[in-house]
Amino acid sequence: MGDDINGLHHVGHIVRDMNQAMERYRQLGFTVPAPAYPVLPRVAGGPAEPFGVANTHVYFPRNFIELVAVIDDTGRMPGEARPIPLQVPDDKLPGLIAAIQATAANITSLLQRFQGIHIMIADTPDIDSVAARLTAADVSHGGVHAIQRPVETSTGTKMEPARYLEISHPHLPAGRVPEGRIGFAENTSVEALEDEQHTDHPNGAIGLVECVLCVADSALPELEHRYGTYFGQAHDDQVTRFDRANITIVAASALAGLLPGERPAALPAFVAYTVSVRDIAATERLLRDNGIPVTHTGTGEMFVPANAALGAAIIFRQDD
Repeated sequence: MGDDINGLHHVGHIVRDMNQAMERYRQLGFTVPAPAYPVLPRVAGGPAEPFGVANTHVYFPRNFIELVAVIDDTGRMPGEARPIPLQVPDDKLPGLIAAIQATAANITSLLQRFQGIHIMIADTPDIDSVAARLTAADVSHGGVHAIQRPVETSTGTKMEPARYLEISHPHLPAGRVPEGRIGFAENTSVEALEDEQHTDHPNGAIGLVECVLCVADSALPELEHRYGTYFGQAHDDQVTRFDRANITIVAASALAGLLPGERPAALPAFVAYTVSVRDIAATERLLRDNGIPVTHTGTGEMFVPANAALGAAIIFRQDD
């Protein structure tokens, strides 16, 4: 179990204000490209307009952090945002609009819980194998979906195919579990990944290496069992780690030992993620020079508290 997992594909940070999020992430030392947003007519023959959600990616060579914001009723977008026109036959337009509205409603409901990390997707080289394994284990999921996502390359924006599935909880809407949206995505081709731009970050970050989930103490055994079914290969020490997926589960009572001063906005909740950096001392200097507060853990790791990073603590770890 878990042999079909290669770590994290991405985490999704849902924010209230994309302009504010881009500014803060740049202060944190990340390179943040212009966000993209879909443009399509609401009715056949009507004018194309912004609709749904806007997002941008903090890219690393093998994974990314996604910033997500719902487009409000006025359609206001950051000045540097890039429209992505969606072409669809008139008879398919109502279905696509309904799907986009459902996605926006889902993102809105997650944001109502708190601003922060609500999406965690594991990376797999064989999503069909994952789907079969989950089905055999009686894990509810929405099946494999094929999409295209915009990717920034040296020759401009191009649409890359991607395949994903999301796990569902029996008592929640499709694609949702109590802690948010979790699932799997199949690798983008190596050629496309190597051609992606914006992977050089002033803070020296080179990869997304961990996502931290906090749960009520009483819920820890159920979460350990559930995530063991999803990802396998758990082992225990102070916290429970699923190494193949790079996921750490911590009981609420133990969170202060892992991240001093942090308190979850809700339970269960993704409370932090970790990026590896080339030179941790240089990263700390950049953060402090930019006025970003930094806290050290007992194990010598460094993190920016959630209240300074739009609801998600960001841990910086020296690359081995």
